[in-house]
Amino acid sequence: MLETTHLECVRGNQTIFRDVSFAVRAGDCFCLTGPNGSGKTSLLRMLCGLLAPARGTIHWQGTDIRTLGEEYLASITYLGHRTGIKDELTVLENLRISCGLTGFHLSRRDARSALEQMGLAGRENLPARFLSEGERRRVAISRLLVGRSRLWLLDEVMTSLDRSATESMRLLIEEHLAGGGMAIVATHQDLRLSKGNAQRIELAA
Repeated sequence: MLETTHLECVRGNQTIFRDVSFAVRAGDCFCLTGPNGSGKTSLLRMLCGLLAPARGTIHWQGTDIRTLGEEYLASITYLGHRTGIKDELTVLENLRISCGLTGFHLSRRDARSALEQMGLAGRENLPARFLSEGERRRVAISRLLVGRSRLWLLDEVMTSLDRSATESMRLLIEEHLAGGGMAIVATHQDLRLSKGNAQRIELAA
């Protein structure tokens, strides 16, 4: 379980949000909503340990994430609104190296299978600089197919996706929740989840 208590985010002299508390359990999906600048990305970065809250605590399985280190990082997958795709690497290399950076070895065969499932068959050896924005997003999402993390932190993950890829992403989240996974998704879109316990966190302007 992930549990936050009275989180507060401050930029400079401005308080972006305060007193944000919630608990995420197996099968839960929280849709994180709010206008631009309300702190959605900042909250996700706090949850994955990249940004320290001005106040409040974040606990994973009852322990403060600041004391867990790699043990906690192995339990989460964070996809930011920027895909993190390296132009000079091939599609296949991008996926395998991103997995390797999290301590997970991904075989070429499994990487190809994940890319094919995301509609990227035949583009595995293409340098990423030739991909469209939607294709780059699909490469990033492929990490979810091959990873073993229990908690997904997704920032506008459906941006640039066509209707088919958006539906695939929705089904992927549902499958993750059905298997006991958890997800927090910052999005302006309605996920229309039919499985899992869908809840909402709305950050004010």
